[in-house]
Amino acid sequence: MTDDENMLARVQNYRKVVLIYEGLNKTIDKLLMDNDGGTENMSPKDLERYRSMARQRDELLDEMRHLEQQLLENDDPL
Repeated sequence: MTDDENMLARVQNYRKVVLIYEGLNKTIDKLLMDNDGGTENMSPKDLERYRSMARQRDELLDEMRHLEQQLLENDDPL
């Protein structure tokens, strides 16, 4: 795999992670709005679902930051 192909694969992977993150974030936002904007009125089932999705979102954010750092480190200055 050439350097350009490797960089393209990394960018595509980053974009994929971003799209998953954004979708999960929208789902979390909807769950919150369905419960008056917070977790106080959530059923135990919804609260567990919220916590699980929030953990996944945090993991995706960490992965995005890691991928961003890799892309920045491999970016050749003009």
